Amino acid sequence: MLPIATAFDLTPHNTLGLRATASHAVRLQRADSLAADLHQLRTDPALAGLPWLVLGGGSNLVIGHDLRALVLKNELLGRTITARDNDHVFVRAMGGENWHDFVMWTLEQGLSGLENLALIPGCVGASPVQNIGAYGLEVMERIWQVETLDLATGAPRVFSAEECRFSYRDSIFKQEWAGRLLITAVVFRLPARFEARLGYGEVAREVAELTPTPTPRGVAEAVIRIRRAKLPDPAQIGNAGSFFKNPVVPDGSAAALKNSHPALPVYEAGPGMKKLAAGWLIDQTGWKGKRLGPAGMYEKQALCLVNHGGATGDDVARVSKAVQADVLRIFGVTLETEPVTWA
Repeated sequence: MLPIATAFDLTPHNTLGLRATASHAVRLQRADSLAADLHQLRTDPALAGLPWLVLGGGSNLVIGHDLRALVLKNELLGRTITARDNDHVFVRAMGGENWHDFVMWTLEQGLSGLENLALIPGCVGASPVQNIGAYGLEVMERIWQVETLDLATGAPRVFSAEECRFSYRDSIFKQEWAGRLLITAVVFRLPARFEARLGYGEVAREVAELTPTPTPRGVAEAVIRIRRAKLPDPAQIGNAGSFFKNPVVPDGSAAALKNSHPALPVYEAGPGMKKLAAGWLIDQTGWKGKRLGPAGMYEKQALCLVNHGGATGDDVARVSKAVQADVLRIFGVTLETEPVTWA
C-alpha cells in the first residue's frame, strides 16, 4: 500500500520558501506500481473530493495558503541512453530527476545539446510543462516525446513533440491538460555532434575566457557562472527564478517602444512579433532591489521576486501586482507571471 501523509509540510518543497501545508500527500517513487498506486488513491474514501496537485521540484510555484488537497510528489528516478543513429542520441529520463543533475549526467556521457540549460532549477518532468529555456535554447528543440499517466483513469499516454504544442514558456500541459496528467518520463533527442549555441554575447565571452575552443562542458560552465552571478541561490534566499515572462508584442509596438526608449533590448520572436526584456522594463520602473514587507525584487536581477524571510503567498501576490501595474503604467506593456499558483 502506498503511504499517505497528512498535514504535509510544503515549505521545504517550494524554492520560494513559502510556509504552507497540504492536507494529504504521497511520494511516487516506483514506476512499476504507478497504475496500482493511482487506483488506490482514486478509491480511497478519505481522499474523495480532494483536488490532486502534482509537485516536482517546486521551483516554479507560488503557494497561496494551506491546501486541502492531495499532493503527488513526483520522485521517479532513472536515466538511460535508449538509442543512437548517425545524427542523434536518444536519452530517457524519469520525471522526478533533478534537471541540472540530469544535464550534467548527459555531459558525463559525452553528450551535448542541453548545456545551455545548465543550473535551471526543478525536475525533468516539469521541463516540458514550462518549455524551459535559457541563453538561446528552449527544451522543445530537444524533446522527442513525453510519457504520461492520466490521473483520472491511470491510462498511459505518450505525446510526441508536435502534440505538446510548445510555445514560449507554454505547452499543452499548461493548457487543456493542466492538472490532469502525471509526467512520468521525457525522451530527449540530442545531436550526435556538438554545435556550440553562443548567440548570447555574455555566454560567448564567458566561454572564450574558459577555453580557446568551445566544448559542451565549457558552455555549461559558462552558463553556470553567469547564472550564479546574476540569480539568487534558493538555499540562501527564497525565489522562483525568473518571475515574469519576457513579453511578446507586435513589431509596431516594439518599434514605438524602442523609439521612445533606445536602450530597450528587443529580440526576434517569430513573424511580425518581437520579444522585450522584462527585466529591463522592471528595472526602469525602480523595482530592482525594492521590497514590500518580506517580499521584493532581487537587487542583482530585477526579474527575480524573492522572499526575504517569512513571506506568504499574499506578500508575493502584492509585489507581483505592483510590478505589473508600474510596467503597464510606464510602458503600456502587460507582464505575465511564469510560476504556477496554488491558491
